[in-house]
Amino acid sequence: MTVIRILPHPEYAPNGAEVQAPPGTSICEALLDNGIKIEHACDMSCACTTCHVIVREGYESLNEADENEEDLLDRAWGLEPQSRLSCQAILAQKDVVVEIPKYSINHAKENH
Repeated sequence: MTVIRILPHPEYAPNGAEVQAPPGTSICEALLDNGIKIEHACDMSCACTTCHVIVREGYESLNEADENEEDLLDRAWGLEPQSRLSCQAILAQKDVVVEIPKYSINHAKENH
C-alpha cells in the first residue's frame, strides 16, 4: 500500500491526514475512499480543475501528466510546478505528500 499524507487544509483535513491506497489508484480516488471529500466536479474525467493538488513529496513517482491535464492545470488556482489533477495522478509504490490548495476555481466563481 502507498501512503498519502495530506497537509492540513481548513475544510478537507483540518489536522492533516494520512491514508493508504494500492498502487494504480488515483490520488483523488484514494482521498475519496478514505473520507477526504476533495472536490471533483467533473467526476474524475479530466474536464475541470477542482481536484487540483500540489505534490510536495513523491511527485516523480507518479505517472506523467498528459497534454490534456497540463492544459487544464493552466487554469488551476495556485498553480505550482508540482501541481497535478488528483484524478489523473496515479500512485506508484512511493509514498506521497499532497497539499490541497485553499481555493479551487469553483470557490473563486462562487465568491467564497
